Amino acid sequence: MSVAIPTVTASPGPRAPRANGGRAHIAALDGLRGFAVAAVLLFHAGKLSGGFLGVDLFFVLSGFLITGLLLGGTRGSGPVALAAFWVRRARRLLPALVVVVVVTVLAVWALGTVEQLRFALGDVPWVAAQAVNWHYIADRIGYWNASDTRVFAHLWSIGVEWQFYPVWPVVLAVVARGRRAQRTVAAVAGAGVLASFALMVTLGTAVDTTRAYEGTDTRAVALLLGALAATAPVRTLVARIPRRAADVLCLLVAAVLAVAWGMTDGEKAPLLFKGGLFLHSVGAALLIVVIAQLPGTHAARCAGSRQPRRLGEWSYSLYLWHWPVYLVLLPRLSWLGEWGALAVAVGVSLAAAAATKRNVEDPVRFRSGWARGPPGSGRRGRPGARRTRSVAADPGPCCGRGHGRRRSTEVNPPFATGVLARVPGRAGSGPHGERLGTPQWLRAAMTVLVLNVHSIRCR
Repeated sequence: MSVAIPTVTASPGPRAPRANGGRAHIAALDGLRGFAVAAVLLFHAGKLSGGFLGVDLFFVLSGFLITGLLLGGTRGSGPVALAAFWVRRARRLLPALVVVVVVTVLAVWALGTVEQLRFALGDVPWVAAQAVNWHYIADRIGYWNASDTRVFAHLWSIGVEWQFYPVWPVVLAVVARGRRAQRTVAAVAGAGVLASFALMVTLGTAVDTTRAYEGTDTRAVALLLGALAATAPVRTLVARIPRRAADVLCLLVAAVLAVAWGMTDGEKAPLLFKGGLFLHSVGAALLIVVIAQLPGTHAARCAGSRQPRRLGEWSYSLYLWHWPVYLVLLPRLSWLGEWGALAVAVGVSLAAAAATKRNVEDPVRFRSGWARGPPGSGRRGRPGARRTRSVAADPGPCCGRGHGRRRSTEVNPPFATGVLARVPGRAGSGPHGERLGTPQWLRAAMTVLVLNVHSIRCR
């Protein structure tokens, strides 16, 4: 596609050192993602009533990072090609998703119930089309009371993300032009927020609130609030906040979000669709932009510490794996007790996520030829696209102890590490410089698994 998004010069301000024009990486945003996926895991285990709000945090992060990427650019750099952006999204998201779907179907066939297998096979085409949320809405499959029979019920949020990716970049390509591009984008995002919120309030009065909860148009409020936070007018305003005031603000916002995660009682919360989700998204957007603009705050250092950051790096695969693991394993581990069974299920999910990141995600991103781009391009994972800098990672010194900012070339999905690190060295090196094994074995295994799934469906 020839349409391109004009680069917009970011507002002046102190910048972290970066070599070769690479974009800075904000480790604290990985940490926020780690907290969010932990909340979702506890919610699905029945241990944190408001943990589903972690998905809302994911949405805000996604809107913030993607808008920052598409609007960002250093002086003299060229436009961000939409086709290149969409290729990177597919390369980053699809490999792990395909592996999880295929392995899950085989696991349900071997260990699950007949009902689970029937539903799984019926949902697979919708998962492949990235429209499973609308499938559940159309079939009136209540999210709050019927998801325990659907191993792919959690993928509704991935569908919302995928439906956002084709639309929002095109909107930016149209409106992000001229000297007032950032203000125009902010105005469009703000108008979208109001329209989406109004629709959520209207649809949230139904007996079954699945339409309000899983609809792309209603959940766009979080994505667009993140997009609004990534624009220059908001970032410039936040950058003026004194350091101590920012510390207090982050503490208060984080405390309010934590209370919401602990006390919100799912769809039974009376104000959830009448402003509750909206206010949570506003708080999440505020926390994200303050951490991004003022990385020296205590909140940024805490979120960017080792454990939350590592969990955030695994979050995409962990989110994909945890629900099928819960449904398949937990009923068979009752003899371990409630907490023992949960510990085993979480451990299996973590192990599967770590293995998927190392053996599926990283090889595709750093090793395979189609991920590196055309021969001689010198830019792995950026075929046909010029280097730009994310406005989400614009000003401010490094934060944390060596984990604050790293150079990168692309923004990652909401459930994965925040910004993909660009690592100098030979093709085939991983995010920390290690050599990655060839992915040919993975392609062979995938072929076998797909053939097995086809044979299952033909029975």
